[in-house]
Amino acid sequence: MRIPNPEAGRGDRPCAEENVPNRFELFLLGEGEKKVTEETDTRIPSTSVFTFNKEDHTLGNMLRARLLQSPHVLFSGYKVPHPLFSKFILRIQTDGTMTPRQALVQACKDLVTDLGLLSREFTKEWELRKMVGEGADGGLNGA
Repeated sequence: MRIPNPEAGRGDRPCAEENVPNRFELFLLGEGEKKVTEETDTRIPSTSVFTFNKEDHTLGNMLRARLLQSPHVLFSGYKVPHPLFSKFILRIQTDGTMTPRQALVQACKDLVTDLGLLSREFTKEWELRKMVGEGADGGLNGA
């Protein structure tokens, strides 16, 4: 039985692992690279397109959902141009009473508040469950 050579027939084509960026490139900004850039959309009033570098679906979806809770935001949507690059594009349209940038800043502040509350509640429940678990065995588990 002949064992196939994994290198045979590849020629000069790079393998899939060579196309994947280094892990640190997924979250560290390059020199001169900005975290967020804004571009005003001139076709639609009160609309801006924000590009977030070194971020992914996690932040994009949280911001989109939080922005849609605002009564001043008419549209909010995001897309990831390519799955290998940590970047997403967020489009925000407001009713004109506040700018898309103001709506984004407010959504970020609201998310920080919400995540702080979630962290406190989770920690409180975790500590309570640890105390209940220690009380159930009469403290013999640690000896």
